[in-house]
Amino acid sequence: MSGSGNKTSVTQRRPDWAALVIAAVLVAVAVVIFFDVSHLRGASGYSQVGPATIPDWIAACLVGLAVWTVFAGFRRDFPAREKQEIAPVAWVVAGLLSQMILIRIAGFSVATGCLFGLAAAGFGARRLWISIPVGIVISLAIWWLFSVVLQLSLPAGPLENLLEGLFQ
Repeated sequence: MSGSGNKTSVTQRRPDWAALVIAAVLVAVAVVIFFDVSHLRGASGYSQVGPATIPDWIAACLVGLAVWTVFAGFRRDFPAREKQEIAPVAWVVAGLLSQMILIRIAGFSVATGCLFGLAAAGFGARRLWISIPVGIVISLAIWWLFSVVLQLSLPAGPLENLLEGLFQ
């Protein structure tokens, strides 16, 4: 009987490894920020506040969050996590990858339309033959707004060039 009680206390003492990984990532991001900002320290001149001030505060807060996460991980203070489903994440990642691959080749509208359709599939809308064209039309309207109305540059592909040719 005492053996089972000991087993429970050992299980309760084990840290939440996911929390410790999150804390390590937070510290890594803080170190990168501290290192990157170290080049800006002399830029403030005589003033105490300079271009490194806010990034320093952000990195310090990340370290604080990491310490807090470590304590919570050892106390096992996190709620029970739900079972993770890989398929929706895979759809969204596929959408991001497709946008990165297509943006220079096919232009903003087609690349972002594919991102829209694949992300929608990740959220349950699996009719890609509807969601991708809808995404392309919405993205083309956004491209037109940015390029024509706001005079900002987004990558143009064949659809954007065709639309530009129609309005000139």
